[in-house]
Amino acid sequence: MSEQRVQRVAERIKEELADILRLVKDPRVGFASIVRVEASSDLRYAKVFVSVYGPEADQQATMRGLENAKGFIRTELGRRVRLYHTPELHFALDTSIAHGDRIARLLAELPASERAPAPERKD
Repeated sequence: MSEQRVQRVAERIKEELADILRLVKDPRVGFASIVRVEASSDLRYAKVFVSVYGPEADQQATMRGLENAKGFIRTELGRRVRLYHTPELHFALDTSIAHGDRIARLLAELPASERAPAPERKD
C-alpha cells in the first residue's frame, strides 16, 4: 500500500480519535490528547501516542482508562472511518511535551553568561 495513503489514513484516525475521546465517559481520560498516530502498512494496527497533562500518577490512570475503553473507541472509530479492517489500537504515552518543557525550564535557569547567543536571522 502506498506510504502516502497510510499517512493520510493515520491522520484521519488521529482526528477521529481526538473527537472520540470526548465521548469516553471514564473520568480518568480527562486531560488526554492525541499527539500522533503511526499506522502499519496494511492498516491493521495503529500506535496512538497520547499526551496527558498532570503528574505521573494521573498519566498512568489515564492510560489504564484508555485501555479499558479500547473496545468502545475502536468500535466508534470503525463507524467513522470506513476501512476493510478497523485497526487494532495500541496506546503509548508520549512524553515529548513534558521533555521539551523540562529543557526550556533548565535553559531558563542558566545564567545569562552561560547561554549561547541566538543565531542571527537572515531575512
